[in-house]
Amino acid sequence: MGLIAARAAGRMQARQNYRTMSRMQRRRSYVQDRLGTREDFSSREEPVEAAATAPAAPEPGYVGELERLSQLRDQGILSDEEFEAKKKQILGI
Repeated sequence: MGLIAARAAGRMQARQNYRTMSRMQRRRSYVQDRLGTREDFSSREEPVEAAATAPAAPEPGYVGELERLSQLRDQGILSDEEFEAKKKQILGI
C-alpha cells in the first residue's frame, strides 16, 4: 500500500472512530434522559458554606513518590546517587 493510500485509510479509520463514539454518546445521553439519571451541571449551584470550609489542597503526587524513594534509600535498596538522580528527574531539575 502506498503512502497516500495509507494516510487516506488512517483518515477514514479516524473518521469512523469519531462517528462511532458520537453515536455511543448520543445513545448514552438518550438512555440517561429516559431513565432520569442525567444530571445538568450547568444549573447546579455550589453552596457558599461548602466552598468556604473546603479542606486544604492535597499534596502533589511527587511528594509521595519522593517519600517512597527515600524509604527505599533508607532500606539500602537504592544508592544515594540513584536517589538523587530520580529526585532530580521527578522535580524536573
